[in-house]
Amino acid sequence: MRCPHLPDGFDFTDPDLLQARVPHPEFALMRQTAPVWWCTQPANISGFGDEGYWVVTRHADVKYVSTHPELFSSNTNTAVIRFNETISRDQIEVQKLIMLNMDPPEHTRVRQIVQRGFTPRAVRSLEQALRARARSIVETAHASAGADGSFDFVTNIAVELPLQAIAELIGVPQEDRSKIFDWSNKMAAYDDPEYAITEEVGAEAAMEIVAYSMNLAAARKECPAQDIVSQLVAAEGEGNLSSDEFGFFVILLAVAGNETTRNAISHGMHAFLTHPEQWELYKRERPKTTAEEIVRWATPVVSFQRTATQDVELGGQRIRKGERVGLFYSSANNDPEVFDAPEAFDITRDPNPHLGFGGGGPHFCLGKSLAVMEIDLIFNAIADVLPDLRLLEDPRRLRSAWLNGIKQLQVSALPS
Repeated sequence: MRCPHLPDGFDFTDPDLLQARVPHPEFALMRQTAPVWWCTQPANISGFGDEGYWVVTRHADVKYVSTHPELFSSNTNTAVIRFNETISRDQIEVQKLIMLNMDPPEHTRVRQIVQRGFTPRAVRSLEQALRARARSIVETAHASAGADGSFDFVTNIAVELPLQAIAELIGVPQEDRSKIFDWSNKMAAYDDPEYAITEEVGAEAAMEIVAYSMNLAAARKECPAQDIVSQLVAAEGEGNLSSDEFGFFVILLAVAGNETTRNAISHGMHAFLTHPEQWELYKRERPKTTAEEIVRWATPVVSFQRTATQDVELGGQRIRKGERVGLFYSSANNDPEVFDAPEAFDITRDPNPHLGFGGGGPHFCLGKSLAVMEIDLIFNAIADVLPDLRLLEDPRRLRSAWLNGIKQLQVSALPS
């Protein structure tokens, strides 16, 4: 089915499109006229050897697909909606070892193990250390600013706390933390030519993380400590992870935890600086609803995909077994059927049933409470240390087929 309102060849996963903007006007059009729409693609452009995918734009439909894994598989073609023409099927198959790309019952088994690291008690145990790190990160950024008070918010603030949180969670020594950051960047940035990173380099970075994590797991098996790694791997065969399973879990943390929270923080700061009344409100009242609105507004993951396991009807369209289905969270999080004035950045929004952490179901974000805590901590620190922060330039966006990324945001610590 061709939608006459979109230009020929329009593709919601085009990395050039997402480098320029999130296509909110086109999402709104689709929600109104073709909420489940077939997007034709040139053969193999996404790496899957098919002719396209279904674009799902309404909140209710995204949630339905997310909560019915028996009908819509994460494993068949993975959850990543677009790789590129150079990827091999073998490289895609390897990614099925990551929990994000599993289906029940295997997903259920692995998730039940790793969620030990994300209990309320486990997350609270990190808060004191991360609060101090958040304050230190912001103070260091302030001290290192140029004579005009300028610095890059992404590099100096946004990237640091998510990395520190993951490293703290799994016990990565301080001197090794920059390696994890570098490897995760290479895995997520293969679509951006500025980074000159190929699929091969991204795959090598993934293997570096797996190898590092397996060594960490092996050390904990030999000499358990009072940390989450020991809980996850020390008693393999008794409901714990094997060393390679732990390695692929760390890959998930490095991308799904690090990249997404970093971009939420970057977009959140940009939203505050372009909505100064919200920044003033935040500095006065620090509403607890802030982090959830930042995630809705940012929606760091524009889309993931599922693959139909059988013929099924969705939104009035017949989806055939084996066809890919794109879940566009950026559209769902702006659905006026669910959100009053979705175009408004409102840190007091409550309730806020956004799908920025997934649409529910088995793949609902395991680290949601940790991400919310990180966002709260870093913006509290910014409001305390850099209350007069101001925007110097428009953000420079990441070229990606599925991430809503900011790679540079120039700000000044000095009032105008």
